[in-house]
Amino acid sequence: MSEVTEAEVRATLAQVRTPEGVPLSASPALSGVVVTSGKVYLSINVDAAQARAWESVRIAAETAVKALPGVASALVALTAERKMGARPAGAPPAAAGHSHGAPGGAPARAIEVPGVNAIIAVASGKGGVGKSTVAINLALGLRDLGLKVGLLDADIYGPSVPRLSGVHGKPELVDGRTMLPLENFGLQLMSIGFMVEEDTPMIWRGPMVMSALSQMLREVKWGPLDVLVVDMPPGTGDAQLTMAQQVNLAGAVIVSTPQDLALIDARRGIAMFNRVNVPILGVVENMSYFLCPHCGERSDIFGHGGARDEAKKMNVPFLGAIPLHMRIREMSDAGVPILVSDPQSPQADIYRDIARNVRASMDRLGASARKAPRIVIE
Repeated sequence: MSEVTEAEVRATLAQVRTPEGVPLSASPALSGVVVTSGKVYLSINVDAAQARAWESVRIAAETAVKALPGVASALVALTAERKMGARPAGAPPAAAGHSHGAPGGAPARAIEVPGVNAIIAVASGKGGVGKSTVAINLALGLRDLGLKVGLLDADIYGPSVPRLSGVHGKPELVDGRTMLPLENFGLQLMSIGFMVEEDTPMIWRGPMVMSALSQMLREVKWGPLDVLVVDMPPGTGDAQLTMAQQVNLAGAVIVSTPQDLALIDARRGIAMFNRVNVPILGVVENMSYFLCPHCGERSDIFGHGGARDEAKKMNVPFLGAIPLHMRIREMSDAGVPILVSDPQSPQADIYRDIARNVRASMDRLGASARKAPRIVIE
């Protein structure tokens, strides 16, 4: 069977009518169509006031595309954003001091995640610093403190959680729309990597990325969770900034390596979260030093202590230093993180100490008791 083409998808979408009676293929609301290896991804972008009316269009489009010969799977994301400055009739203005909006008076944006008490981001100013490995071991460390924890892989272009967790199934749907998170090691897990093949490139534009992230937050049956750890995309671009603005984050953990180049990017990450009023829970120095697996000799390959010094300069907590250790890398690649494969090891103790420090930062900020507000994307 030949693979479906974009032209065939658009022809099918012409048979789906918008609430105004216009073919979906001709509607400006259709902001993206991507076809790769038999997998079809669509993005529909409408005003928040029209979202309810467009949900039936989303379902009809997904059903029609799935029925096409050569389609292995289809995902239709519906993004609903309120126009700048607009509020529902009779709604009070946003409360002062409770906004994660951009500076300059931009309105607040918040996605409610039912069943989740607090959401924390694990972020880095650049890729390649081991952020995802820190994220899953931090989640496991919080689990070991007696908390109910979930892990959301928000890196659409390079999802790592399926490999790190050893989970490769597909989420089940309840009520035809809500996904059930997958589970392993006592964690609830969600990643775009559970829905596409590992080698499938995600050739998505910004609106499609944000649609997918929004759905993995509000259309997943999370909880009850004390903490949802979000493995953020690396960098400080549009996807990261929008995620920070749209989600009521209790705080952010910044991951860096010790060398100056990485610290410059970590500084940018801290500045981004400060700019959108997200508290910094602290800084982790990953690959802080190398321990030889044969002789135990320590080598400061990337320097040492740079992240600790940077945290002191930025007046944020230093959460801990993680060595560059063969066992951590091997177990991560095998899908059994060090806190699972070797929970009594010194390396596992380091992650648990970091988890304790993160929880202490959350308690100090009162973040553990904060809940996401009612969903309004303005």
